[in-house]
Amino acid sequence: MKVLIVDDHPLVREGLAAILSMEFSMATVEQAATCDEAVNKIHQLEPDIVLLDLRLDRECGLDVIPKVRKNKSNCKFVVLTSSSDRNDFKRAEDMDVDGYILKDAYPEEILLGMKLISRGRKYYDPGILEIMLQKQDNSPTEELTPREQEVLRELGKGMTNKQIAQNLFITEYTVKKHVSQILAKLGLADRTQAALYANSHKVV
Repeated sequence: MKVLIVDDHPLVREGLAAILSMEFSMATVEQAATCDEAVNKIHQLEPDIVLLDLRLDRECGLDVIPKVRKNKSNCKFVVLTSSSDRNDFKRAEDMDVDGYILKDAYPEEILLGMKLISRGRKYYDPGILEIMLQKQDNSPTEELTPREQEVLRELGKGMTNKQIAQNLFITEYTVKKHVSQILAKLGLADRTQAALYANSHKVV
């Protein structure tokens, strides 16, 4: 099995390489620290699995995936990250990654995930799944960005787009975009429903 570890911290790369080498004695383990280096290594090595950190200095590790897939690569991508942010997980899931593992996982959990993924299954860290389930029990307004929540609050007060723009120091065009996003995310038909929703859910 060929594995590429993509992380901008040398200590993390070396630690993972040591763990994988002990468990998978026949494995070829390579390392990369940046997106460009990762893409080049993937083309050269053609790894079976890429362990990919989300944050590579100022880059996003997920940017590697479309660059590689456009060249018909069949390697599997596993996000290994310290981020338990719901949006990070959703973006990774939308890109059809094969696994999402948190860095505070025990070595045996990482190895279990790698084994399952190498056999064609997906593996998501129990920690992130627990967070996702908790989030589902919360208010739908948590799907909104902070700015969208501000706009929803203003809608609940009966403000027009022009008034909202003045209160929040943004353009009317931006307000319209936020209103459209709010309606879509909350499954509402119009701004009147949004205003009623804001008041019934104590957003105002």
